[in-house]
Amino acid sequence: MDDKINGVFAAQQQNKFLLRTTDAEVRIAKLNLLKQAIKNFEEEIFAALQSDLRKCRFESAVTEVLFIYSEIDHAIKKLKGWMRPRGVSRTISNLFSGNKIYYEPKGVCLIIAPWNYPFQLLMSPLVSAIAAGNCAMLKPSELSPAVAGICSKLIAQTFDPKEIACFEGDTSIATALLKLPFDHIFFTGSTAVGKVVMEAAAKHLSSVTLELGGKSPVIIDHSADVKDAARKIAWGKLVNAGQTCIAPDYVLIAEELEKEFVTSFKASVEQLFFNQGELNLTEYAKIINQKHFDRLKGLLHLALQAGARLEWGGQTTAENLTIHPTILTAVEAENPIMAEEIFGPILPVITYKNLQEAIDFINKRDKPLALYVFSNSAENQNKIIRETSAGGSCINDVLIHISNPNLPFGGVGSSGMGSCHGIYGFKSFSHEKAVVFQSRLGLTKLIYPPYHQKMGLLKWLEKIL
Repeated sequence: MDDKINGVFAAQQQNKFLLRTTDAEVRIAKLNLLKQAIKNFEEEIFAALQSDLRKCRFESAVTEVLFIYSEIDHAIKKLKGWMRPRGVSRTISNLFSGNKIYYEPKGVCLIIAPWNYPFQLLMSPLVSAIAAGNCAMLKPSELSPAVAGICSKLIAQTFDPKEIACFEGDTSIATALLKLPFDHIFFTGSTAVGKVVMEAAAKHLSSVTLELGGKSPVIIDHSADVKDAARKIAWGKLVNAGQTCIAPDYVLIAEELEKEFVTSFKASVEQLFFNQGELNLTEYAKIINQKHFDRLKGLLHLALQAGARLEWGGQTTAENLTIHPTILTAVEAENPIMAEEIFGPILPVITYKNLQEAIDFINKRDKPLALYVFSNSAENQNKIIRETSAGGSCINDVLIHISNPNLPFGGVGSSGMGSCHGIYGFKSFSHEKAVVFQSRLGLTKLIYPPYHQKMGLLKWLEKIL
């Protein structure tokens, strides 16, 4: 496999110079080709997502396939504008020159995708890579093998490997790929593996975009509509069985609202994910594999041992890798469940006495990928946004910021670096090249040596620069 990987990499290294010269029409044609290929494979994609994660068709369509169609359509609509050189203002030092920013492809890029949204998170950065004019080598997750197989087949039937190629396999394949001097690496996954990717990239000074994770908190204040908040949090927490990088990880709530929230959350979950008193397994995803099932089961056990109170849920079924929606209260800051991203359908609820206490709780921890605020107080909304740091935030909702391609999506600190979607994805896969067009009236010669007769000029420059 190493020989095949190296051969494809060498071919893409040669081909990147040709792709660098492609215009918008050529790239748009390739995006349309990708969209049509996805349409041709739709049924197989849905079947693969059902196999790997027990995702129902509707959830797969909305969170995976339609999401990519929207990304492609947005790129097609905006690409000519994105590619157009952008003029910038002059300064006194280049008063008569033309100054522009050109967007050039980075070259040969590596895209490593995770297992939780295995189709969306492989194809989304690919859309940006194609729009920016790059070659790409893709590595889908081996933990979602059905989707990996379909993606590999789709790419092989649609693109020449000297432009786009997909490699299935375990971590040894990722390791082999990371040894190569890519021009850019786009990784989505855990913070721990993100550090490995960044270390490998550093050996070749490859630029990176890291879409990681973290414990995304929710703050609910006194002014919030608790029932509305509970319903939105129930959906955001439990879509894909909690295996979402921006899922609400825990709730911080004013202590006198805790009981109402717990009651409303339970009622909302029953409305959304239960049918005649039973968890609706046709619309509720499974945990990806036995290892992660055991991790979540063990984490719940440790949380309860440490004093957390099980308010509802907690049932687990190993035969079909199902963990029921679970809500915990009496969770202390030192509880083991607060030490790592949960990435599953378990929701700890922590009370606070005043808003500053909730803000301080968040700021003592790593910067999250997302932060959610439920409040009808503009003052409190602004205070939280101003005094906390997160990759992105929603006010009075969850998850939806990821769906707007006009917004950058990305982390900060341990939750990632760089942005994706829309023009932000295009820029991630592009080099912004500064170009100055000097005129015949350029003033630069005024600062050429000899200098001994130019002290007056220096004083003048100090005043105007």
